Amino acid sequence: MASEEPTGLGANLEGERPDVERSVETDEATYTDDSELERTLGLSGGLAIGVGTMIGAGIFVFPGIAAGQAGPAAAGSFALGGVVALLVALPTSELATAMPKSGGGYYFISRALGTLAGTVVGLSLWFGLVFATAFYLVGFGYYAIDTLAELGVTLGGGLVIPIALVFGAGFTLLNVTGTENAAKLQNGVVALLLSILVFVLLWGSLDALGLVGQPSAPERFMPYGSFPVLTTAALVFTSYLGFAQVATVAGEMKRPGRNLPLAMVGSVLVVGTLYVVTVFVATSAFGSERLASLGETAMVDVGRHYLGAPGAVAIVFGGLLATMSSANASILSTSRAIYAVSKDALLPRWASRINLKYGTPHVALGMAGGPVLVLVATGRVEVLAEVASFLHLVLYGLICVALLVLRRNEPEWYDPDFRTPGYPLVPALGAFASFALIGFMQPASQVIGLALMLATAGWYFYYARDVRLRGAL
Repeated sequence: MASEEPTGLGANLEGERPDVERSVETDEATYTDDSELERTLGLSGGLAIGVGTMIGAGIFVFPGIAAGQAGPAAAGSFALGGVVALLVALPTSELATAMPKSGGGYYFISRALGTLAGTVVGLSLWFGLVFATAFYLVGFGYYAIDTLAELGVTLGGGLVIPIALVFGAGFTLLNVTGTENAAKLQNGVVALLLSILVFVLLWGSLDALGLVGQPSAPERFMPYGSFPVLTTAALVFTSYLGFAQVATVAGEMKRPGRNLPLAMVGSVLVVGTLYVVTVFVATSAFGSERLASLGETAMVDVGRHYLGAPGAVAIVFGGLLATMSSANASILSTSRAIYAVSKDALLPRWASRINLKYGTPHVALGMAGGPVLVLVATGRVEVLAEVASFLHLVLYGLICVALLVLRRNEPEWYDPDFRTPGYPLVPALGAFASFALIGFMQPASQVIGLALMLATAGWYFYYARDVRLRGAL
């Protein structure tokens, strides 16, 4: 039998190798799997994953919903979410350069805080990414219908979910054929998407300011008060999940010491700026109440307002690209979270099998895509978004705690290429802000998120409590 080992804070700071041991009733099995995923992603690929994932919801799905809750101050909600994301991106960058392994936040937390925390976070990351991916795919379905409508092909709204299901299965199969293929799609989509967005938002900003048209009548900045700014920030935080997804593919990044921090911090700064400008342009076009009535595809009417029919076509096509890139990147990241957890034997080991032809974790991809399709069938956009935010905020808070623990203990193997500026204030604020933002979510999302976390803890006591994780490199 393997000897007992603590599973609390700092339990896994000893050792030099990521050996995983599992004690069973009558024997002991030691798992040593040296297979690794190939490092095929560069800085552009990392930025494409981060930017491509975040752009989808924040710009093309949330403006109408957010304006309905907070008015023009929804721009402040996005800015607040960006500050929280940046406070977490910096500690995540340090941990990722010290432990450039697939799994991202799960890997960091399990090595710093122990097996119990690792199991809960690893499985919660799986579920959180599944909810986020389903949310992106439902948005994709809406924009697919609107794109066809702008081209003169009218389809009923009942086809939103079937379209989302078909493309969800397609993205899963694409990722099975190789990470490089998925990255190439991501790079191309994001480059085209950014070109469209910069043009539309620049023209819209000039028009809203009266430099190329008539200035819009100013609207009261906080028509519903200050509290909705916080609740809206909790809702739209799903828009910032992309930067941490870069860390889940750290094991496939070239020059991780340089590229991981640049990709994570850079993607937050780029996308946060775009979000704030988008809300300004959108509320300047119609006002909060009208924008809210337009729902998930409000930006289509914003594009038409500023640029006529070409503007509407540009936005629906951009929305299609954005939700496509978000879904594609999220399926990739979900599978890497499953791969990392199963490789550590916290899930059955067969889930970490790598396809010999394509070099991808095909079983993990199936475990990512399958649950996504089930959730897509519900079509519950806001609940999907908030549950994803809940689980990721827990992850982000614990990432910051993990950095504080590792810096305090400084194990021999901990040698990051990037150090968080403003330590320990930045990780402490990141942890506090992440946990505090959960309190502003709607009760249904809190209950579902908490139930999922309790279920993961139950899995730990049932299956994984005798797993020992040692070291990090």
